[in-house]
Amino acid sequence: MPESLTITATAVDPELLMLPWQVPLGEWPSSSIVYLPKGLSRHLVRFSSLSGRVVAVKETTAEMARREYDLLGHLARLDAPCVERVAVIAGRTDAAGKPLPAALVTAHLKFSLPYRALFTQVLRPHTASRLVDALAVLLVRLHNVGFFWGDVSLSNTLFRRDAGAFAAYLVDAETGELHEGGLTRGQREHDLDVARTNIAGEIMDLEAGGRLEGGVDALAIADGIVSSYRSLWGALTDRESFSVDESWRITERVQRLNALGFDIDEMSIQTTADGTTVSIQPKVVDAGHHQRRLLRLTGLDVEENQARRLLNDLDEFQARAGRPGEDEEMVAHEWLTRVFEPVVRAVPFDLRAKLEPAELFHQVLEHRWYMSQARGRSVPLAEVLAGYIDDVLRHRRDEATVMGPVTETVSIPIIRSGTSDPSTASDDVDWRDLV
Repeated sequence: MPESLTITATAVDPELLMLPWQVPLGEWPSSSIVYLPKGLSRHLVRFSSLSGRVVAVKETTAEMARREYDLLGHLARLDAPCVERVAVIAGRTDAAGKPLPAALVTAHLKFSLPYRALFTQVLRPHTASRLVDALAVLLVRLHNVGFFWGDVSLSNTLFRRDAGAFAAYLVDAETGELHEGGLTRGQREHDLDVARTNIAGEIMDLEAGGRLEGGVDALAIADGIVSSYRSLWGALTDRESFSVDESWRITERVQRLNALGFDIDEMSIQTTADGTTVSIQPKVVDAGHHQRRLLRLTGLDVEENQARRLLNDLDEFQARAGRPGEDEEMVAHEWLTRVFEPVVRAVPFDLRAKLEPAELFHQVLEHRWYMSQARGRSVPLAEVLAGYIDDVLRHRRDEATVMGPVTETVSIPIIRSGTSDPSTASDDVDWRDLV
């Protein structure tokens, strides 16, 4: 290790010292590189293996690396969806003593993909819409904690499957700013305008490369983030007024936000001088309503829509068992040990990297619905699971860490069902999207 090398990290991994920091990142040997699909970046980015996990290494200036490292730390403490910071490597020099750029090291988010890796041939409209909706939710969550992104785009985002939808994570924070007092409307609108422009350009780029399904309007897709963002932001922050005898609307507002996946920690409530009108406005809103409930009941830490789906199955389990009103935590433990865990354990070891457990369980439930519809009766879960593993799961690519060319997506054949039986078709997405 060069004497001038400095490492900034909350916990230094000794294997960091073994990476070839004295070599420019673009010339790192293949033995130090892990080939993953990645988004477009203004900086050189490579993936490497570190103590059994994959990390992303980005060359930049020492100042920018440290600034982004600090921002990611602040965002993590605010529970914002973003990649995990690992270290800043500064003071790099080559064998001749010539200075090399600093490097920011972040952890690869398991089971996540850049948007270009979520399809293999063409991007279909419903997939594009779900990606944009996920990005809108991410932007709202970041703005809610006072983070101005500055360069919102699909390329600067990683996506994880979330029970038929996607969950988005910030992967590039170098242009961001954190404002403790919150963002102005102008700052939020600027981010929204940048998002629309960047998304339109990214979709048009796919269109130019023949990777956009015919008839898809790139501008309409880009406009989707504006409408999705404003609808969600309004639900979280709009002031609502009503007569004093309609106080039930306070509970309704809380329930409406809970349904969107948010909890209210604080609400401003005001009445007029004559006491006839009440105004309410959420002041502190926190995402993850269903995640927190599932975590409290079962210890499972999953995405929001996955949590919603698992909780629905838990509620159905309680109803089927004929034990309404029984202690919720006891029922949850029984569901976990008798339903969820047996399904996860039944998956052969060599197939467990294809989907994370919560997403796998969601897809098994979807598969059961298709099979039951086709047969006109309820199909036992054990039979459903066997069919899902053989007909669907074996034909998926591994997503824990998707391997592929350095700057392109993985290319694998599209698998189609040979029958019209819905039980052998894809669970929640067309096979052409390979999701």
